[in-house]
Amino acid sequence: MTHYRKFSTANSTMFAANYEDGRTAYFVIENCAKADDHRAASVARERQERGELPDGVITGVNRVR
Repeated sequence: MTHYRKFSTANSTMFAANYEDGRTAYFVIENCAKADDHRAASVARERQERGELPDGVITGVNRVR
């Protein structure tokens, strides 16, 4: 008899930060649940301060995958 075991995968989620001038920057948040999507905008601002995302006015953040 064969037993199948479901492996848990890393739950990384990609987001797109949309800028006022039309640019888009992508970033990934590890272990992000669907309920944590509201954190994405604050994470984008934090990464922008650290220099991981380009400077500029972020108008919105959307889940990509």
